[in-house]
Amino acid sequence: MNQPVAVITGSSRGIGRASAELLAGRGWRVVVSSRSHDSCEPVAEAIRAAGGEARAIPCHIGHEEQLGGLIEGAVSAFGRLDAVVMNAASNPVYGPSDQVDQQAFDLIMRNNVFSAMRLAHLARPHLKAAGGGAVVLVSSIAGLFGNRMIGVYGMSKAAENQLVRNLALELGSDGIRVNAVAPGLVKTDFARALLEDERMVRYFESTTPLRRLAEPEDIARVIAFLCGPDSGWLSGQVLTADGGLSVTGGF
Repeated sequence: MNQPVAVITGSSRGIGRASAELLAGRGWRVVVSSRSHDSCEPVAEAIRAAGGEARAIPCHIGHEEQLGGLIEGAVSAFGRLDAVVMNAASNPVYGPSDQVDQQAFDLIMRNNVFSAMRLAHLARPHLKAAGGGAVVLVSSIAGLFGNRMIGVYGMSKAAENQLVRNLALELGSDGIRVNAVAPGLVKTDFARALLEDERMVRYFESTTPLRRLAEPEDIARVIAFLCGPDSGWLSGQVLTADGGLSVTGGF
């Protein structure tokens, strides 16, 4: 079967779920993954009920030994691998950086940066075997500007942006494209701390040129573009998807 296969981390909800559903609707076979099978399986079942193909394979991205199982499980289930979308991330601290201890700092960097690097290398031989493919990281505009409330998370996303450039160089000889999307504020559970700050929401709505916050589907469409052939000549790029907020000079 030649239908392409995508693994999507953090796809039990939010941007990851929207991406899994969109890709499945476009004929991809998808692996739904997050920490627990109980959170993944309802999403996979909903995709199958809608006529798509999906498998639930749980994986905690902070546990390196589980990353290999995710990739091998996907290839075992579907026989190939064409794209890996690294959407899962961690941000346990909402506040200035003096509130971030070493344990929280290490967790953010391990889950957001190291896991993405490791997963890309684990996927490499399978993407190459499929004729090349796509690695897509979900970054953030927090990696482009300073931030008083999610500064260390922003540091990890800035590191992800550099990781995209490095991986594009390292994997390009195998025909593998590596890109990222950097969203602004998106209506997801992950962004709950920001969304519960009415002042912050009003600020984003009033200063974003498109005058609204992003829906998960807005970012999913960019991810689908980066996974598919229409982005076949893009690699090493970070596409900002923020409704125009970054052109206003920051946030």
